[in-house]
Amino acid sequence: MNAPCKSIYNSVAHLMKTYDCIIVGTGPAGLGAAFRLSDKKPTLRILVIDKEKLCTGGLRHDCKMNFTYPVGFPVDCWTSEQAEHYLPMVVERLNPEFMQRSDLETYQQRAERLGVSLLDIRQSHLGTDGGLQLIKRLMDELTSRNVEVSLEETVNDIDPAARRIITSRREIGYQDLILAPGRGGFRFLQRAMAKAGIPFLDNVVDIGIRVETREERFSIVRDYYDPKFNFPERVRTFCTNSGAAYVVRERYETRDGREYFSVNGHAYSSSRPRNGMVNFALLKTVALTEPLASGQDFAEMLGCQAMLLGGNNPIMQRVGDFRLGKRSEARTFNRDLYDFEPTLPDCTAGDISLAMPAKILKPIWSAMKMLDTIVPGVLHPGTIMYYPEIKLYANKPRFIDEYFKAAENIYLVGDGAGTSRGITGAWASGIRAAEGLINEKCKM
Repeated sequence: MNAPCKSIYNSVAHLMKTYDCIIVGTGPAGLGAAFRLSDKKPTLRILVIDKEKLCTGGLRHDCKMNFTYPVGFPVDCWTSEQAEHYLPMVVERLNPEFMQRSDLETYQQRAERLGVSLLDIRQSHLGTDGGLQLIKRLMDELTSRNVEVSLEETVNDIDPAARRIITSRREIGYQDLILAPGRGGFRFLQRAMAKAGIPFLDNVVDIGIRVETREERFSIVRDYYDPKFNFPERVRTFCTNSGAAYVVRERYETRDGREYFSVNGHAYSSSRPRNGMVNFALLKTVALTEPLASGQDFAEMLGCQAMLLGGNNPIMQRVGDFRLGKRSEARTFNRDLYDFEPTLPDCTAGDISLAMPAKILKPIWSAMKMLDTIVPGVLHPGTIMYYPEIKLYANKPRFIDEYFKAAENIYLVGDGAGTSRGITGAWASGIRAAEGLINEKCKM
């Protein structure tokens, strides 16, 4: 390097702003870490950065929270004792109003006869609108603590050797880095782990459908807002929404730039008019073995296959048509033949069995039949099944300590890193990483 170039390089390095900790991601894991760091070490220079315009993650969409282990706490990352240690800290910060549950024993007895378990979980639900209010309160509080927040700034690369990140705007230095990009940042996290030399596995995926019907046909939601059923063959219910409930679609992009959509669900708070609908996911956990290299690639292939058959939209099918072995047609999705229309009209009426592997579809359909025995009405012919619903939280980094440290000065937390499956587990993961970081600083 000649002298003028070296001089310019040194000037840039000198001007590069450096923080004690940079947190990538403004979802619950990132916010949990930011609050814990600023609680314990208020003099730390902290930057929280996100590519989106608004705080991301489950807080933004539906804001349903579960406060009982093991829901949201993967058992390979958390013991019951660890979860119970951190959960009170999550409760203190989020200040949830717990929902009442009733008649639980009746449903549990029905379930047990079929080899199904129904978990008793403390829950809170703010709805999408209530979640946005919570986000505003949390972000305002972070700002008042002099935590710097930068939104609409994308982290393009990390340079662990130089302890810097390269964003869409600048280069920034760090002493410690917490990566919490959530499920949407699954691929980014894989690139970051490769760059930092962090070994990881990516062989577990959750694939399934979202079921939508009228509330009276899944009446358990009047007693238990988000019932957690575990069925044989690793099938479970997930993310039940009722009241002002809607099915939505989320955009994803494959490694080579192809677009696909996964369905999801959300609901507004009780302040919104009810639409009398309920939706929930039925997911099967699939653990892949050699020689398949990536569960992410497998999930993306299924997503793209569904787009091919659905004309670049998810597929929807009425239960009545599925039972008869025929595809649904667009003309049946109206009130002439059935008593409700889909809340996600941007779907293609079709046959989900053409797109869904039989080893995934069969146990899900078996779970549907069991669920109809426990809560009669789910298998009404008008009930809609949407496909695909894909959950990308199967990265399993090799951590080098109990605080989710994965490399020197780098911590990985949240759903995208496999340390959580939901808001409360993600928030607790952020706290745990922050405590590990603080412990390291105290040794210096």
